[in-house]
Amino acid sequence: LKCGVKWKLAQICNGVLTLASGDPEASIQGLVMLFFSFFRTLVDRNVQVTVELKNDLCITGTLQSADQFLNLKLANVSVNDPDRYPHLLSVKNCFIRGSVVRYVHLPAHEVDTESLQDSCRREAKQVK
Repeated sequence: LKCGVKWKLAQICNGVLTLASGDPEASIQGLVMLFFSFFRTLVDRNVQVTVELKNDLCITGTLQSADQFLNLKLANVSVNDPDRYPHLLSVKNCFIRGSVVRYVHLPAHEVDTESLQDSCRREAKQVK
């Protein structure tokens, strides 16, 4: 991972989802809330992130807010491929619906992976 850490819900908790033998919907909901609180800490620190959408558009900006549906608001945005998306060059702020996000690329120094994985494990054990 050259530029940072690639996160995807199932990848970050690799193996943890299989530990939860209870209601899978409750397990997913608990993990979503875990990631919601994690993204809120990133908002407090004004972290710059790159959001890769399912349509292959990559947008870089400062994380301004995140909600329980993992919708994101970015400020000071730029498009990573301006030749392909010239109509987005004038956009400075954007709202991204959580369901269209493929990956959120985070700077490696902003993420305590061990702490996050421990939190995933604890959440999975609570659902059992």
